[in-house]
Amino acid sequence: MLAYLADVTLFDGRARRARRGVLIEDDRIVWVGSHARAPRGARGAHELARGLTVTPGLIDAHVHLCFDGSADFAAEAREMPSVAAATVKAVRNAAITLRHGVTTVRDLGGRGDAAIWVGRAVEAGRLPGPRILAAGQALTITGGHGHNVAVAREVDGADEVRRAVREEIRAGASVIKLMATGGVLTPGITADFTAFTSEELRAAVEEAHAWGRAVAAHAIGPDGIVRAVEAGVDSIEHGTMLTPEGARLMKERGTYHVPTLSALLGMVEHPEEVPPYAVEKATALLDRAREALRRSVRAGVRIACGTDAGTPFNPHGSTPLEIVRMVEWGVPVLAALRAATSVAAELLRLPDVGVVRPGAVADLCVYEADPLEDVRAVLAPVTVLRGGEPVGSTL
Repeated sequence: MLAYLADVTLFDGRARRARRGVLIEDDRIVWVGSHARAPRGARGAHELARGLTVTPGLIDAHVHLCFDGSADFAAEAREMPSVAAATVKAVRNAAITLRHGVTTVRDLGGRGDAAIWVGRAVEAGRLPGPRILAAGQALTITGGHGHNVAVAREVDGADEVRRAVREEIRAGASVIKLMATGGVLTPGITADFTAFTSEELRAAVEEAHAWGRAVAAHAIGPDGIVRAVEAGVDSIEHGTMLTPEGARLMKERGTYHVPTLSALLGMVEHPEEVPPYAVEKATALLDRAREALRRSVRAGVRIACGTDAGTPFNPHGSTPLEIVRMVEWGVPVLAALRAATSVAAELLRLPDVGVVRPGAVADLCVYEADPLEDVRAVLAPVTVLRGGEPVGSTL
């Protein structure tokens, strides 16, 4: 079946182009060019939109589908007694995510293999949702960040780390997540605490890369960021206390920064409902996070969009709001849109998504207004296409 987007303003994942046409056959884009020179097949195709703005489907490089964004993350974990319960939540949250224009996500820690199996069901066409790359359980040191919320398994020593990486991959993990520092949502450990040793981090990275898997490092403190980058991780998640040294090293090594602004703001903006220990830590980090993002921009670090959705008051489907917040915090609009499309796709090693070009998957968002003129346009997609199929509006 042929479908056509006529005379649209197109952000193709890298640049804005006027008066374009996009021809889709089944789940792929087969032609992109000047609408005035559209191929003959476009004339008989089903017209999906005319005169609107089209972008690639959005990508969120950091979510937790097993969590709903309730005020107390740890309490929600305690109330999730099984992988089955987590799966039910993940199914619902995947559908919500897709309706907001997010066609690909990377789940960086959930209950067991719940997100892995939901991702498989989505790809098989049994469930609505975005494409899901899932880490399974994250890896943390004994007593480290995440040990209290069932999203991380505790491992110590290079050999244990290697074995854990292999076991997560055997379970179906398409990415490995390491807790390289403390975090906001774990009581009794400071956010900047440096966790894994350099030897442990290198073991994880070597093993994951040998299996063709990327490695994401939760890293807030400056020493933990540098240690993780030196070990060869592919992305720094949060990077809240990034120093000039760290930014230069990330630029030099090609390490991506996934800043997750919505995670901190969700807690800081609800101080009466979020547990006090988390509010205190998040508030203390807010200005550092703002400066870290600007530092990445100045240093030329590749920034990918990620929300950390599922953390307090950070619901799934908030990726468009994360884009808006990135711009409010100083990221140029074009860079913010790239962060949520082509750059995130590069991080996730998905060459056929995050771009609008012949041969790419027809994951697309259609908007009334142009996000490059008013970034808040991303908050209200008119139509979302997943593999060429419309999935409806968020309105």
